[in-house]
Amino acid sequence: MGLALVVVGVALVIGTFLGLAAGLEGEWVDAVIMRAVDMLMAFPSILLALAIVSALGSGLLNTMIAIGISAIPRFTRIMRASVLALKTQEFIEAARAAGASDLYIARAHLLPNALAPVIVFAALLMADAVSIAAGLGFLGMGVQPPTAEWGAMLSEGRVYMRVAAHVVAFPGLAIMLMVLGFNLLGTGLRDALDVRLAD
Repeated sequence: MGLALVVVGVALVIGTFLGLAAGLEGEWVDAVIMRAVDMLMAFPSILLALAIVSALGSGLLNTMIAIGISAIPRFTRIMRASVLALKTQEFIEAARAAGASDLYIARAHLLPNALAPVIVFAALLMADAVSIAAGLGFLGMGVQPPTAEWGAMLSEGRVYMRVAAHVVAFPGLAIMLMVLGFNLLGTGLRDALDVRLAD
């Protein structure tokens, strides 16, 4: 859970900044950022994380870097889409007419209004981060012993499945419950933050 929180937090900050810059500045800034994002999104998250861990080596820090890099493009795209939708709103045009700088508009108007979908996605992505970390651990490329990790526990417990099924059942159940919990949290946040769903 700590790994998921740190990874998603770092990816959220970097992806939000890149998406805000791409959506607000447009032109060549948008083109450069979005082409880089498109290149990263061409690979499935688990394969990209696997390639990064293969290059950097296994371990907690490298696992966090791998999952974080695979998450940044999705945050960037969501933030950019929100900014592009908000840029044409009247309150943004009024701020520009009043002489507000791009930095002020981004900080005072765009960022607060564009964060709701990013926060919801962050909760959903935590479930993905747990799954990817467990997958890397299962393959022996994630967090290494003596640090406890559910994917590694599943991998080590495979040989005992016939005689002691609980050795793999409990780590698998823990992964399932955590992924389910983060998905339910994301759904709850979406319902709470989306004003269109309010009664």
